[in-house]
Amino acid sequence: MKPIKVGLLGLGTVGTGVVRIVEGHQEDLASQVGSPIEIGKVLVQNKSKARNISIDAEKLTEDAWDIIRDPEIDVIVEVMGGIGLTKEYILEALERGKHIVTANKDLMALHGPEILAKAQQNRCDVMYEASVAGGIPIIRTLVEGFSSDRITKIMGIVNGTTNYILTKMSQEGAAYAEVLKEAQELGYAEADPTSDVEGLDAARKMTILSTIGFRANVALEDVAVQGISSVSKEDILYAKRLGYEVKLLGIAERQDDLISISVQPTMVKQSHPIASVNGVFNAVYVYGEAVGETMFYGAGAGELPTATSIVSDLVAVIKNLKLGVNGKQASLAYKEKKLKTDEQISSKYFLLLQVADRAGVLARITQVLAELEVSLESVLQQPTPGSPDAEIIVITHDANRASIKQALETFKALDVVHQVKSVYRVEG
Repeated sequence: MKPIKVGLLGLGTVGTGVVRIVEGHQEDLASQVGSPIEIGKVLVQNKSKARNISIDAEKLTEDAWDIIRDPEIDVIVEVMGGIGLTKEYILEALERGKHIVTANKDLMALHGPEILAKAQQNRCDVMYEASVAGGIPIIRTLVEGFSSDRITKIMGIVNGTTNYILTKMSQEGAAYAEVLKEAQELGYAEADPTSDVEGLDAARKMTILSTIGFRANVALEDVAVQGISSVSKEDILYAKRLGYEVKLLGIAERQDDLISISVQPTMVKQSHPIASVNGVFNAVYVYGEAVGETMFYGAGAGELPTATSIVSDLVAVIKNLKLGVNGKQASLAYKEKKLKTDEQISSKYFLLLQVADRAGVLARITQVLAELEVSLESVLQQPTPGSPDAEIIVITHDANRASIKQALETFKALDVVHQVKSVYRVEG
């Protein structure tokens, strides 16, 4: 029986995992797709480099075009990363009728609509399950499992590095800089951690999930982004005292076809399932009009979890190939994108203010909020030892983002408010 030949662009951690699974699970895979799957060619940077996996040297190439132009290659698995040149490779491969499986969140967040349109034109599949949340099958779930439902909210921890940092800060009372250094030493954080800790990685993933969940072409610039670098030990301590955990959450919401997407440190009620997701694990919470609330939890990165998602996509592509239905999936983004304004985006908020410790200050704070029609769930004022200042903690009821922004500007102009120390969205 003629094997299905696969070209692999990249042989790093994830690429190595793909080779291990394809070669180690041949019998299981062949029983699912009806023919053997063979790694035909592999793109590497240096053919002579020592590797921790055995692979035929004749299959290695340092030129991606050897794979893209090979007429015997049926499917290309892209795990090399990058955007510009990678996009060029994928578009040319689609033009040549090759199907694509990719783990590239940056590429799909920025150029997904163009790539998917090219795939439809050429009757090709593009699968990208591994681009979000590693081994959690969240994309397939949104596309297939929720195909008959209307998703109203997607909320998730989709970056393991920041979740590891916030978990250590919560459990050990450690400072942000100290835990970040440890995460870098363990390999959880890059030498330049900006993409992770400033929320950019999570924003790209939420762009992908929102596009699928809301059936509209969401762009990266549509996501309001705030990272965790300003989260302090004090913030974590206050959150725990009030019954919350601080998590970097991606939150996408839809109401009457108006959508909003954000990534931000959020106080999550400890009774909410997502509050107990710790370490480098990911979790995605999905709200559907019919099904209600569901949560998907698992490893968000790593060689084998991510490779498992890639090989699952590979199996799906080959099954479509056998059935002759490649490139016939319905358009995921057929709705007009309508973004909420700040006046339409509503949630609870936590505010921590450093104020003058004297009579009437709390009344002035609450008056500002009342004038903006922001109602309060709870207010706590306490002195700061050794200081003439006090701290006021406010948790609001649902308030729109515009009113909160206006309140913060007003607070900064008051002589009795010395500092707006922290502002967090509250969930759960």
